[in-house]
Amino acid sequence: MTKRPIYYDTETTGVRAEKDRIIELAAYDPYNDKTFVQLINPGFPIPPESTAIHHITDDMVANAPTFAEIAGGFVEFCDGDSVLIAHNNDNFDLQFLKCEFGRNDIAFPTWIFLDSLKWARRYRPDLPRHTLQILREVYGIEANNAHRALDDVMVLYKLISAMVGDLDFDTILSLMAGKPQLGNFIPKVMPFGKHQGKPLEKVPKDYVLWLKSSGAFDKSENENLRTAFDQLGFFQQEILL
Repeated sequence: MTKRPIYYDTETTGVRAEKDRIIELAAYDPYNDKTFVQLINPGFPIPPESTAIHHITDDMVANAPTFAEIAGGFVEFCDGDSVLIAHNNDNFDLQFLKCEFGRNDIAFPTWIFLDSLKWARRYRPDLPRHTLQILREVYGIEANNAHRALDDVMVLYKLISAMVGDLDFDTILSLMAGKPQLGNFIPKVMPFGKHQGKPLEKVPKDYVLWLKSSGAFDKSENENLRTAFDQLGFFQQEILL
């Protein structure tokens, strides 16, 4: 059975995991269509510069539970053969989770993690930047209340769904570990450009031929896209022109 994805995000009092605290934790389980969202009292005032980003105030967390009080609920939400996915997970969210579990003397679960920022950098090297909001725009996902945890989680879920197509998470984790390459994965929708999101068979043939002539299919990350168009007969059209 393939692993169950859990998309998650944290909002914090700052950027130093060893000193700052998580003040909002949210997650989405698409298999069961369930959400987890919780404001958390950090035990000290939230710096104004952090509130300016996520708009979480001291008043909002004054009566909220501590991390120790909500940790069990989050662990239960993520229970099972799951993979936790966050954008910039490895350098940010995961570090905050580890510190929060550690300072509260709670055993850290043996979760598997996926950093969607690293996936985007590997498989969309054509993009100059890979922030969640830039990727949201590239993939045509509607605007959200950026930097609130659950809103960012739902954008991340839609983004990953668009980026990986029908790949299962065992395959995704294997790819990120550098085991097989894209192999026989054949995309079904256009992953980039002005026709991004369209089924491949509906992409104009002259656009596909322009991509070929411009060298887009010579890039290793686009080899399977070329194969998909070839299987659809797009390059037979080129012979007739």
